Amino acid sequence: MEESERDKEEEEEIWSWGVGTDGQLGTTRLEDEKLPQLLLDLPSSFFSVGPISLLACGGAHVLALTTDGKVVTWGRGTSGQLGHGDMVSIFKPKHVNSLESLVITHVSAGWSHSGFVSDMGCLLTCGDGSFGQLGHGDCNSHCSPLKVSYFDSKHVDKMACGMRHSLVLIKGDTIYGFGFGKRGQLGVSMDNIISISLPQDTVGLEGVEIISIDANGDHSAALSGDGHLYTRGRGFGSTSDVHCPRRLPSSLCFIQVALGWNHMLVLTGGGEVFMLGGNHHGVFGDPQKGSLVKHLCEESRGEALMKMKFWNPSTVKAHGGFVRSIATIPDGDGFVTGSEDQEVKF
Repeated sequence: MEESERDKEEEEEIWSWGVGTDGQLGTTRLEDEKLPQLLLDLPSSFFSVGPISLLACGGAHVLALTTDGKVVTWGRGTSGQLGHGDMVSIFKPKHVNSLESLVITHVSAGWSHSGFVSDMGCLLTCGDGSFGQLGHGDCNSHCSPLKVSYFDSKHVDKMACGMRHSLVLIKGDTIYGFGFGKRGQLGVSMDNIISISLPQDTVGLEGVEIISIDANGDHSAALSGDGHLYTRGRGFGSTSDVHCPRRLPSSLCFIQVALGWNHMLVLTGGGEVFMLGGNHHGVFGDPQKGSLVKHLCEESRGEALMKMKFWNPSTVKAHGGFVRSIATIPDGDGFVTGSEDQEVKF
């Protein structure tokens, strides 16, 4: 092995912490961890396909995408969400062999389902399909990634998995939704839709250039090329559910959105982080380190943006989870808040 290859292998590290009773931490121990744990005893083939470029965390499972387009998964697999052809949980990272012939460019993890997008624009899904969230026209579950034939003539760019619903961004700006939609998170109709198992295109975003989508819990979000943010689904704070995409009435220019179950993080081009939603479980961190910006509009007085002073002005990426939030800054440091944590630097 050449020296550069050995150095690359030694530099690649994965750390995990939190709830671990389903093996989702990859430590091989079925227990919670309050402090970050370095994943040891990884298979030698783990690093042979390149560094990890993306980690997607679901309800209790993890998808890891490498720079070479390969996928590794671990954690709870009782609905087939790991993609290994069975419904068994595994406690250490394992390659998804059925995807080896493809170059995967994007992955997303829902509560118990998973999605994979290839460089050719194909979408494959697996896991729990009880609400049609896999997009195959039925409510069946699958333990191996199965191609979503609805998009055979379309080029899928991104997928975002919520708790029981899925969003797909097609090259050319169209968003499709499928799965559970009772809270309006699909955005396909103003009517009260319980669930749909075939993808339908959303309404209310005609003529808008969409560059990014996100989903979590019963929330959905879309970011436009001119920095506007559109949300739908379960309302934040005391606001009602939104069944049609609604633009966040703010003069700020956003470059990234990260949804949690009860809150949302938005990142501006200047590296400032704002939050929207209730301060459940301490997701705002220390209230003294944030400042209320304003009510967004007269009809949404339950919504207010909170500027996170502690993370500004140099945040490069934000991440939203069930009850936690994470921000990373240019020098590689990160900050985490939520649940029983105060803001912690790591």
